[in-house]
Amino acid sequence: GQKFDAAPIMREQMKAIFADPALGKYTHDAKISYQLLHRCGIKLSGVTFDSLVASYLLNPASIHSLDQIAAAQVQVRVPSWEDLLGKGSKALAPSELTESQIAAFAAARAGVLLRLKETLLAELDQLNLIPLFNQVELPLIEVLAAMEEEGIAVDIEILKKMNTEIGAMLQAVEGEVYHLAGEEFNLNSPKQLSVILFEKLGLPVIKRTKTGYSTDAEVLDKLAPDHPIVKLILEYRQLMKLKSTYIDGLISLVDTSTGKIHTTFNQTVTTTGRLSSTEPNLQNIPIRLELGRRLRRAFIPNRPGDLILTADYSQIELRVLAHISQDPNLLESFRQGQDIHSRTAAEVFGVPLKDVTREMRDRAKAVNFGIVYGISDYGLSRDLDVSRREAGEYINNYFARYGGVKKYMDETIATAKERGFVTTLMERRRYLPDIKSRNYTLRSFAERTAINTPIQGTAADIIKVAMVKVFGQIKERDLDTRLLLQVHDELIFTVPEGELEEVKSLVRESMEGAASLDVPLRVDLKVGESWYGVK
Repeated sequence: GQKFDAAPIMREQMKAIFADPALGKYTHDAKISYQLLHRCGIKLSGVTFDSLVASYLLNPASIHSLDQIAAAQVQVRVPSWEDLLGKGSKALAPSELTESQIAAFAAARAGVLLRLKETLLAELDQLNLIPLFNQVELPLIEVLAAMEEEGIAVDIEILKKMNTEIGAMLQAVEGEVYHLAGEEFNLNSPKQLSVILFEKLGLPVIKRTKTGYSTDAEVLDKLAPDHPIVKLILEYRQLMKLKSTYIDGLISLVDTSTGKIHTTFNQTVTTTGRLSSTEPNLQNIPIRLELGRRLRRAFIPNRPGDLILTADYSQIELRVLAHISQDPNLLESFRQGQDIHSRTAAEVFGVPLKDVTREMRDRAKAVNFGIVYGISDYGLSRDLDVSRREAGEYINNYFARYGGVKKYMDETIATAKERGFVTTLMERRRYLPDIKSRNYTLRSFAERTAINTPIQGTAADIIKVAMVKVFGQIKERDLDTRLLLQVHDELIFTVPEGELEEVKSLVRESMEGAASLDVPLRVDLKVGESWYGVK
């Protein structure tokens, strides 16, 4: 008789099970499940537990593979792919496995996941992390899966043109360096460079290494005023990094079939709770350089007729600091909508707000962001190119005017020493094993981390909440707008022109309503034909 094929019926049944939000699914790395099933035309709904994300919330600094979590939490060994295929000459090819072997293998791993669920959820509950897990991190997985699949369109011709342009600039800088050195040498060789700088040109030795003299960035920065060749070498290094790491890197990552770059968003890597991205690392594009900013010209809307919309939180970390520290001057400044850097300059330099100069504002800006990262007088003096004494005065004046911030910093370090960890407003934890170290360098770093993590981590939590809200609204309203990227405090969308006003409104509402702080959250919206051209 005719052979009966059960596969289509099974497929439809599985489709219904995966798509049913009422049927809870437990996963390890749900992002991959969302993407694999989507490629098979299957929608995944109802993910109620993910051991990867749960483990990350419990201790962001540990490793979160399923076998390591299982060994640590329930003392169970998880069968590996190697167990199934065997080793050496007897090893099987994956195609030689039977369906029952694969099913048994998958069932064994699923059984481990089932045992882990109760243990991990109980620990999350004990640390007050269930709301963060259920309301932020779990729903965020689907958002990131969709963003990675969508990708962002790239104009490869713009990148190629920039490559040629930077290649010519590198040649010109190289020629000037050789002229000043009086000979040609390998600019990328620290050894040859150190001979030119310290032996031939007689520049002062700042730092020694095991093999000779250091020519790292810190050394070159200090030597820059001593000889024009040093400034050129720094410029050469910047251009070389831009060319090799960013332009060549981006060109190699463009998917030739779609003309897009599909970055990977890492949800369980950073110790602060921030997202990171790899291949390419979009957080690291050097936008302080005009050439680096121009790279963004190559990032364009995903469909003809669309526009790029960017939504950037304005000074979110300083707003979080105002809320956490309850400093009256900071609170007042944000509530009145003042320019925070000008207000700080007026406080630190003791002048009326109207008399603040651009230079004063720039210095106050460095102080504001330095304070968030627990900067020292040495660090600030280096950033501003002033003496340590002058930098120390700026910091002392700041604390005299913003006493609430000083109190927050002192109390946070004391609490961290007592508990061994700090938390964000949403209870995300970061453990600080070196907070009581006898080693001054390790202890100082842990203290700076204790000050910064509640601020940076809370800002990270807020933008994640915003992403979940925005994504939900786009889905609910069945819009063609797509969220493409998240970089620092900024979200980037491709938006059909006809949806622009509605999307601007929903994005502002979702982002500014992502947290209830004692100061307003503010979002700057910009629109353009590329990421660079937004206004």
